[in-house]
Amino acid sequence: MTVRISHQPEIQLFFEQAAGYDNDQGSPRVKQILLRVLQDTAKLIEDLEVTDDEFWSTIDYLNRLGSRSEAALLIAGLGVEHFLDMLNDAKDAEVGLVGGTPRTIEGPLYVAGAPLSHGEARMDDGSEEGVATPFFIQGQVLDLDGKPIAGATVDLWQADSKGNYSYFDKSQSDYNLRRRIVTDADGRYRARSIVPSGYGCDPQGPTQECLNLLGRHGQRPAHIHYFISAPGYRHLTTQINLSGDKYLWDDFAYATRDGLIGDVSFIEDPALAAARGVAGRFAELSFNFQLQKADDTTDEKRSLRPRALQE
Repeated sequence: MTVRISHQPEIQLFFEQAAGYDNDQGSPRVKQILLRVLQDTAKLIEDLEVTDDEFWSTIDYLNRLGSRSEAALLIAGLGVEHFLDMLNDAKDAEVGLVGGTPRTIEGPLYVAGAPLSHGEARMDDGSEEGVATPFFIQGQVLDLDGKPIAGATVDLWQADSKGNYSYFDKSQSDYNLRRRIVTDADGRYRARSIVPSGYGCDPQGPTQECLNLLGRHGQRPAHIHYFISAPGYRHLTTQINLSGDKYLWDDFAYATRDGLIGDVSFIEDPALAAARGVAGRFAELSFNFQLQKADDTTDEKRSLRPRALQE
């Protein structure tokens, strides 16, 4: 027989006390959220008859998840970060904010302070020359009428040919494959990089441990992350997922969306390679972004989500 007590007035009063409702100190918003967490946790334990062993195994899992700094990775893998995008899309649609390049998840691997250049930049440090495929990326930042936005900041970051990101992968140089490019008078940005690889969760990590229990893989397709910002326009967090990847529509983080597929061309013409200043096979990608107008300056800024800052 299932015993249910969470609805009882004395239990609800107990949770209110635990959430700080019996004092006028602290944050009312945090109290409101935490009370709901306590109430819903109690109901979940009762409804699913969670055992003591299951409960304390979960607490141990959360400790290990935090010690590996994988909470943001798990949130992406469980689709919660994508849900936030869908919720914001719905909020925008409700007030008529439609059009432009779709948003999609940021992921946990951004690092602030990448080198800033104007018009164009080389993203890689040359350490994978002869191993990775040279990659030339270009495009325009436009408004919803198709007019170029000069002076927009294109902040982009990607993995190397092994699927690793600088800063988190200490074998890479500082800010390798991370750049900020200010668009020229025609709203154009250009970058020389290398074709990135997709990546998978650490097979021994807690995120993959959870995914295994769900019967799911932890793989991502090759992709390039973007922040696009410009005065007077809404900040855009998005990413381009590269065409032809095995996991393009099977991304464990649910980041692939219509309108965000980058059609990559691989070219093996020696004359064209020489014109690009490379030898052998190289790749090209052209991708334009369209920004919505901002109603106020708060729309121009990205969220206050904590991010890595390399000193």
